Amino acid sequence: MEPGGSSKSQTEPKKRQSKTPRKPKDSVLEQKSPAEFFAENKNIAGFDNPGKCLYTTVRELVENSLDSTESISELPVIEITIEDIEKSKFNSMIGLIDRDRVDEALYDDYETAKAREKRLAKEARAQEIQAKNASVGKKVKEPPASKTMKSRGEASFYKVTCKDNGKGMPHDDIPNMFGRVLSGTKYGLKQTRGKFGLGAKMALIWSKMSTGLPIEISSSMKSQNYISFCRLDIDIHRNIPHVHLHEKQDNKDQWHGAEIQVVIEGNWTTYRSKILHYMRQMAVITPYAEFLFKFVSDASDKNVTIRFARRTDVMPPVPLETKHHPSSVDLLLIKRLIEETPKQNLLQFLQHEFVNIRKAYAERLIGELGPEFSPKMPIKSITSQQIVRIHQLFRQAKFDDPSGDCLSPAGEYNLRLGIIKELHPDMVATYSGSARVFEGHPFIVEAGVSVGGKDVKQGLNIFRFANRIPLLFEQGADVVTRTALKRINWSGYKINQTQDKIGVFVSIVSTKIPFKGTGKEYIGDDITEIASAVKSAIQQCCIQLKTKIVKKIQAREQQERKRSLSMYADNAATAAYNVLEAMEKSQASKKQRYEVKDAEMHKEILTHSTVRKETLRELYEEISAGAITKEMLREKLLQHVEQVDYEMALEYATHSGVSEEPREAIFIQSLEAAEDNFMDLHSPAFVFRLFC
Repeated sequence: MEPGGSSKSQTEPKKRQSKTPRKPKDSVLEQKSPAEFFAENKNIAGFDNPGKCLYTTVRELVENSLDSTESISELPVIEITIEDIEKSKFNSMIGLIDRDRVDEALYDDYETAKAREKRLAKEARAQEIQAKNASVGKKVKEPPASKTMKSRGEASFYKVTCKDNGKGMPHDDIPNMFGRVLSGTKYGLKQTRGKFGLGAKMALIWSKMSTGLPIEISSSMKSQNYISFCRLDIDIHRNIPHVHLHEKQDNKDQWHGAEIQVVIEGNWTTYRSKILHYMRQMAVITPYAEFLFKFVSDASDKNVTIRFARRTDVMPPVPLETKHHPSSVDLLLIKRLIEETPKQNLLQFLQHEFVNIRKAYAERLIGELGPEFSPKMPIKSITSQQIVRIHQLFRQAKFDDPSGDCLSPAGEYNLRLGIIKELHPDMVATYSGSARVFEGHPFIVEAGVSVGGKDVKQGLNIFRFANRIPLLFEQGADVVTRTALKRINWSGYKINQTQDKIGVFVSIVSTKIPFKGTGKEYIGDDITEIASAVKSAIQQCCIQLKTKIVKKIQAREQQERKRSLSMYADNAATAAYNVLEAMEKSQASKKQRYEVKDAEMHKEILTHSTVRKETLRELYEEISAGAITKEMLREKLLQHVEQVDYEMALEYATHSGVSEEPREAIFIQSLEAAEDNFMDLHSPAFVFRLFC
């Protein structure tokens, strides 16, 4: 064998091997944890960009605090602090030493010599123009501060702290409550602000993604003599908490509640107005809460401190957990209820796991299901096919609508107080509708409409709430916005849609809010039941306002008429007095009585002056003696103006149909016990207790 041939034979197999396509590997099934999924799709939870992340973090922490305080019927006291953290301080927090730049041209904010020369020349020209204008006396604006380019990688960091006086959390549950996504205490069927077990967990995930710093939780429950302190982050891939420190500390002040502190990347500058607007709307819908908001920065001129004071101590009732309505369930839910129910047979299952199914009706349903079903049938023996049969019957059968007893609306009283406290309107009307049903879930719509107010823009200012949460984004497609803009004829209620300052407040509460989109920021306009309820609630408020506006217009017109008539009182009194004085002089010179025609004219003059005498002689004697003066006639004329104006206003009100004061429903509560010597009179505006 030739030497060359040996090398050739060795290389040829390699060439053939490289050209041979690789066999595909057996597919490897991968799985992502819920934490990893939401970290990659954080926009679903409202964490779209650094500014929105800061806003959503504040929102989630505040709403968790409200839920915690309301669950124990404690008047909420919530403190929110956003602290601006400079880059050097942030580096020290994570143990990173600041490093000066070596290669300036490497950075995105690098400015070349030519660009710098151009910028300085532009600033010099601006200063020359400013000096020239100042020399000739023109008003000079302050030159804008020179802008420096900000690197794309330059981030802003903030420490967000939220402290409340709520129920606190059990010591052992804290790691899982914050470090395990889709774990929570709000999965029952009831009206809640949160539902999916994200909230503060998403803030922790964003903190881990943007700063790498853990979250810190301090919590204490009532009657506990210790404070639970926990510092943790989350294992994204395994969806489990990574606890750094978990200990018990002394609770010398007997404080109860929770304090959560998280450091995240954010953008206060662009989302400042949104955060403050959210806090203001939260103060409207929860006037029984006290909020203290602070923004702290090294630059003292940027600091913000706002206290939203409590206006009332009347809290809405705690929402009650309810059972599913038969028309709202699906196959998976029926199967899960069967697996979890403690009931033994089908009859008990239908009675106790669903609302509005009484024993007699349950027996009728079982009879309709077919011969293979019986009331005593063991519930665990039901097959998948039989579950489908039950589901089909639930969809076709008729059931009574669920009641709204499980819901907790803000109430007209609180809504009215919140609007008055924050907006200071000229007039306000509120209305709370009765419970309605959508897809087996009860809902209640409350509305308020205000006219005028402080810091309110002209036109429609729409405030939306869902389960007592302000909705600030995606307003254009919301059912409330479209109803207020397109379905309400404002001019018919004496309201100018473009010039008046109109506040429209609509709050919807339900066991299931039908949000559109993943951000849970608006309710669609395609749900007929909700759209109809929203329109009706706003119209009821407008009807109340129309009565007040008509009375206000009437009062204004009355004042204008009175002003116009009063303008001529002096001239009329002078003219009448001059006529009477001339008559008295003529009588004294001629010593004769006037003809009957003249006497009747004089009597008419006297009647309009409200002076009644039996004879003209007595009148002339009083004029001669100075008993009747010009000032007296003026006063009598003004009294007559008042009387005529009142009669005209009363006639106008009668024809307008507003001669009576608007009546509000007052309910007298029945006495439960005979020894209670009082009764409560309830109305949307007040509660009056009458002691017997």
